[in-house]
Amino acid sequence: MKLFRGFAITSAALAFAIAVLGSWVRINDAGLTCPDWPLCHGHVVPALAGGVVLEWSHRLVAFLEGFVVLGVIMTGIRERARIAGLTTALAALIAVFLAQIGLGGATVLLANSPISVMLHWAMGMALLATLTSLAVLAIVAPVPHAMPALRPRFRGSVTPALVLAAAFAFATMCVGAYVSSSYAGLACTTVPACDGTLWGTTAAQFVQMLHRALAGAFALVAFAAVAVIRRHGAGRAGVAAGTGLAFAALQIVLGFANVVLRLPTDMREVHAANAVTVFLCFVIAAVLSTLEPQPATARTRKASLAVRGMASNA
Repeated sequence: MKLFRGFAITSAALAFAIAVLGSWVRINDAGLTCPDWPLCHGHVVPALAGGVVLEWSHRLVAFLEGFVVLGVIMTGIRERARIAGLTTALAALIAVFLAQIGLGGATVLLANSPISVMLHWAMGMALLATLTSLAVLAIVAPVPHAMPALRPRFRGSVTPALVLAAAFAFATMCVGAYVSSSYAGLACTTVPACDGTLWGTTAAQFVQMLHRALAGAFALVAFAAVAVIRRHGAGRAGVAAGTGLAFAALQIVLGFANVVLRLPTDMREVHAANAVTVFLCFVIAAVLSTLEPQPATARTRKASLAVRGMASNA
């Protein structure tokens, strides 16, 4: 279990680094500084200068991630009896990882078209969510021979609320990737409206406003999810969700500041990295919520008291 845990945590950390590096590559227009794939200017190690440093570093970390993911799969297979559903999760990991490799190459070959960039980002987030979920399960897995197999399960309305929040964060990021790669970040120069209109008058303005609308919807859903989980008893999932809500508030401030300050590169990079952090917080919260003990209902308490009464009479 320790080996699986180590591989799972390392793979999740590398996936986060790949996501952040990938967003920085996009923001700094470095995606085509290596115009070929999988080599860079025909070399395994190109001349490291300018944007090539970012793009090649992104590819290098992704290459290393492949070996770590292989370690996750091999060690995870041995732990299938310890964590219910692990076989399915590992199969999903293989599929998502292979798809992400293909999309990475396609993005370069398609000259970083906005739709290819968005799909590449979406698959990257799916990979990150999968690896992070495996890492959480590996961390909270029971000690050998001390507890039965870990069996994640939905917990009332809490888990669906957290999954919905993570889904809205995912959608907001994907549209944000499209906005960035299509250079629509300043299509609307005012906030919250778009140059005096609700949805803008051009395709670029519509995409920008769609990103803002999704961000607003996510904020509402995230707040509602945190309220639901606190009403049912916060626990570890509540801590993760509360942290995600705090980062979400920061994300809104960063989004406004990006428009007002005309998209300074450093702030765009922080905005992208923080978006990934928000998403991860709610993914972690959703996974943890499936592992929290179920709250006792009135019927459960009554049955428990009856059993105790029978035992005492005996």
